[in-house]
Amino acid sequence: MSSVLYDSPGPRAKRRNVLISVAFFALLGLLVWFVWDKMDEKGQLEWALWKPFTESQAWTTYLLPGLLDTLKAAALAMVIALPLGAFFGIARMSDHRWVRLPAAWVVEFFRAIPVLLLMLFANEFYNRWTDVSSEQRPLYAVVTGLVLYNASVLAEVVRAGILSLPKGQSEAAMAIGLRKGQTMRTILLPQAVTAMLPAIVSQLVVIVKDTALGGVMIGFTELLNARATLAAFYANVIPSFVVVAIIYIVLNFILTSFASWLEKRLRRSKRGTGAVLSAEDMEELNPAATGGSFGTGGEGGGLPGSRTYT
Repeated sequence: MSSVLYDSPGPRAKRRNVLISVAFFALLGLLVWFVWDKMDEKGQLEWALWKPFTESQAWTTYLLPGLLDTLKAAALAMVIALPLGAFFGIARMSDHRWVRLPAAWVVEFFRAIPVLLLMLFANEFYNRWTDVSSEQRPLYAVVTGLVLYNASVLAEVVRAGILSLPKGQSEAAMAIGLRKGQTMRTILLPQAVTAMLPAIVSQLVVIVKDTALGGVMIGFTELLNARATLAAFYANVIPSFVVVAIIYIVLNFILTSFASWLEKRLRRSKRGTGAVLSAEDMEELNPAATGGSFGTGGEGGGLPGSRTYT
């Protein structure tokens, strides 16, 4: 099957693809064997290093509190960044320069700064000019940095999603007398959500992973930071990294799976209203198709308010 961007492979291309696939999996197997052999040589596969993860103390003391802090920071950043990004994305499309230009400056400024620097600046700001306690300051700094950066990125996602819609949607709304704000709120945004959802979910996954930056620089006790404490106590650096990596993979897989389910549900709900018309409803809508006539007083009945002429 061919398309504009893809031609169906011929016999030679199919053989080449099979050879490339076999070579890739062979190299992947060699890489896995090499890593396994080196870990075994260094004694990293000994049961004593992995045994702590089968006990509750390693989870309740280190990993679960760190995971809870990670989810807390990510959830707060998501809840704040999503509406803020939508606001700035819509503001960048305003007809008024005094709204459009400041929104563009804010988005471009915070999108250009690394999120780690934003966390550091936020931590120093809370330290110098607020009364936030030293225990809560890392959480505030991490959430602030994530919100400022990701809201600017989500603003561009929202703007691109709205601009991707056909112009006929806006023109039809103007034709029935809707104002621009009503058009945006009731017509454009609901349709753009489905188109924006994959990019939004990708950014939410980035938020979850970027919480680890706070643990590296400002002492936020997220999952990766808690892993360092666990590894120092049990002397199992490599196994702790492997377990934490698996936790991140499972967490992000759950998030992307939920987003895929939600996207399919939204697309399915927009295919139709789901209303089922009975035979009586069809007869009222189109009596001619059911053997009736459009005249009043006839055998088949007619539409209300219709009349016959002789």
